[in-house]
Amino acid sequence: MISRSCLDLLSLLSLDDFRVVSRIPRVMTTAGVMSDFGSEASPRSESDEAASSSSAATPERRIVVANQLPVRAHRDRQTGKWRFEWDQDRLVWQLKDGLRPDVEVVYVGSLGADIDAADQEEVSQSLFETFRCVPTFLPADVQHKFYHGFCKHYLWHLFHYMLPMSPKHGARFNRQQWLAYVSANKVFAEKIMEVINPEEDYVWIHDYHLMILPTFLRKKFARIKVGFFLHSPFPSSEIYRTIPVRDEILMALLNCDLIGFHTFDYARHFLTCCSRMLGLDYESKRGYIGLDYYGRTVSIKILPAGIHMGLLQSVLSMESTAKRVKELKEQYEGKFVIVGVDDLDMFKGISLKFLAMGQLLELQPELRGKVVLVQITNPARSSGKDVQQVQIETDHIAGEINRMYGGPGYEPIVYIKGPVATQEKDAYYSIAKCAVVNAVRDGMNLEPYKYTVCRQGSPALDRALGIDESSAPRNSMIIVSEFIGCSPSLSGAIRVNPWDIDSVADAMNAAITTSDSEKQLRHEKHYKYISSHDVKYWARSFDQDLERACREHYQKRCWGIGFGLGFRVVALGPSFRKLSVDHITSAYRNTKNRLILLDYDGTLLPKASIDKRPSGEVISLLNSLSRDPENVVFIVSGRGKDSLGAWFSPCEKLGIAAEHGYIKRWTADSEWETCGLTMDFEWKKIAEPVMEQYIEATDGSFIETKESALVWHHQDADPQFGSFQAKELLNHLESVLTNEPVVVKRGQHIVEVKPQGVNKGTVVENLISTVQSSGKSPDFLLCIGDDRSDEDMFEAIARPVSTPSTSAAEVFACTVGQKPSMAKYYLDDTSEVIKLLQGLAAATSQPKLGCFHSISEDTSSTCG
Repeated sequence: MISRSCLDLLSLLSLDDFRVVSRIPRVMTTAGVMSDFGSEASPRSESDEAASSSSAATPERRIVVANQLPVRAHRDRQTGKWRFEWDQDRLVWQLKDGLRPDVEVVYVGSLGADIDAADQEEVSQSLFETFRCVPTFLPADVQHKFYHGFCKHYLWHLFHYMLPMSPKHGARFNRQQWLAYVSANKVFAEKIMEVINPEEDYVWIHDYHLMILPTFLRKKFARIKVGFFLHSPFPSSEIYRTIPVRDEILMALLNCDLIGFHTFDYARHFLTCCSRMLGLDYESKRGYIGLDYYGRTVSIKILPAGIHMGLLQSVLSMESTAKRVKELKEQYEGKFVIVGVDDLDMFKGISLKFLAMGQLLELQPELRGKVVLVQITNPARSSGKDVQQVQIETDHIAGEINRMYGGPGYEPIVYIKGPVATQEKDAYYSIAKCAVVNAVRDGMNLEPYKYTVCRQGSPALDRALGIDESSAPRNSMIIVSEFIGCSPSLSGAIRVNPWDIDSVADAMNAAITTSDSEKQLRHEKHYKYISSHDVKYWARSFDQDLERACREHYQKRCWGIGFGLGFRVVALGPSFRKLSVDHITSAYRNTKNRLILLDYDGTLLPKASIDKRPSGEVISLLNSLSRDPENVVFIVSGRGKDSLGAWFSPCEKLGIAAEHGYIKRWTADSEWETCGLTMDFEWKKIAEPVMEQYIEATDGSFIETKESALVWHHQDADPQFGSFQAKELLNHLESVLTNEPVVVKRGQHIVEVKPQGVNKGTVVENLISTVQSSGKSPDFLLCIGDDRSDEDMFEAIARPVSTPSTSAAEVFACTVGQKPSMAKYYLDDTSEVIKLLQGLAAATSQPKLGCFHSISEDTSSTCG
């Protein structure tokens, strides 16, 4: 059964959406054979066999897409030619070691160099032939607005929880920059199209620069296999909803098959945004989180990235590294070295770290001359006033602290401005007894991982430092901000609020005074996790989940609907199709004993309607159909009998089954009759007080009291809180009603308690049985409904087909706006239901007297 959220989303599809479809794409009917739906699969030809053989010989490929290629570019001074080399520090290069050896990796991204238009073709060819890299060349103006504008000065700030309350606090949304972002993503898509084999290759997109790229890819190839991993934080819905193009970005991400996040917090924020803005709810199945989106399941992956152990250990094994470590060890002999390595940006909390160092020396004067904070900053990735302000502020604070607490031969803060070579950073990590990562917000931050591995050392380092490898215990201390992605993984670290300078200073003091044995235990715990959850593990796990998420691509029919960035793909089962008015009208004319079962809310009446009474048009159609003596027409609804009886009083021959079939009547003149089960409603005295507690605690909720049931509604409550309370209420009621003859069910914005054995499926079976007992076995069965309770009807209406008396019946189980479903047919919305009933009404023969009278008053008689 698919989730409620998918059913509701699909009900939004309009007829206009489907008019843009020229044809239904092909689907695999047998292994290796593609055919159009509605046609027979043709035998495989020799050319098909050859193509299949050729395809089988093609190696698997992963197309890894990132804003920047993992290569360094420089121009040869003598020849003027461009030269390239791998940038092994980039995560997108390192991840290939986690893939299977037989998998080929192709990279798509921009170059960190300005290439003249005349050289671009030659550079592209060279990069692809040598590095399997496909460069994207953006016009300078587009590149600036895309990267330095929309990405770094708008999205980057906003995803790190900085709202542009004024021009001084970050850039506000700029439509021209957004259009440049769209254009850049489109260029990336075009480059992917040049190299992709859409039926074989997998595409793995990285980070917030390319969040709408999946839409361009999915629009071109409905069954493309796409994964996306976000390396930055995903903000809470309160922050994200301020983006004017929020829906476009969300819907673009949902065109992926798998979306990855570093932490559950980031994933939870994304899921909450999908719920609040798109009405989507997620489900967890056997440990996997999935969103049902127009019949496609979008999987959610939560796994923090890791470091490349092999690369780091190779640097630590170099004699030059050992030599540098020995020099630094001698330079800082007798001092407790604290190290920090950060990018130069406003979110890394460098100035707060400096202030905490000053506070430590102020409160612990005995540490002056004994503790050194070495701060290494990498160059800023963008330019602007915010970067300049950070530079000015950090310089000022460092200078003040060194002036106040320093002396001859002693600087409390050693401020090293990059770029600094990896080998140099690792050398500082190796001698530091504590690392501080004090970011106020960061996506993952792998620096504590690198520090831990450096503190583990290597044989070369041990020899240089004169350490006995077999006996020397390894230890380390990490102070980490609560607001960065690696914090949950480092359970042995001292977690701090970077804004609380006193607590950071206390953490530094604790790192100094902690016993060596405890430091060793913390280190061992971290090293065990980091070494087993490296970049290979992360890449391999994501790749395996991407393959799993794409397994059902060729088991469904797919087609695209919508325009622009609102494009999405609808995926349906192979036997699921739209109900044609001509088809059902033909069957209607050729049958004489018809049973028509109609849900009300969401089927005959749009759910958004404020006035819940049926329209005059609906009353007229129902009268036309129910007055035909060859028809038995019933409204089967969860609503109470009083409202349904009053609303449909003009329909004298219409049957009504209220409260999911607990009570029914055959005509307006007949008496209401219960389902025949022995009922004891003492359970209401237990359930109602519990529901009343949740009404008081949940603003916007209310209780609906029916003759046979109690329903707690929360559609007017906060979506997330209402859903949370519904889960709690469900558990609470199940607990207190364990020994009562009732069932507790959760539906769309409701929790309902009703007697056991009462559902729409049961009443449909009773109606069919009653009609059959009158000697008129139905030869035409039509059932239309829109929600989860109607699935019981669909199952019941299909079951009699297998019995001898109804084996030749025409059966039409049709869902409204719910695709897929247990029904075999669908209609887009209530307007199409009305059109279908109009078609049947037009085909209705002249009324013959006596049919309903014979069934309702004497089930042994027959209709004339």
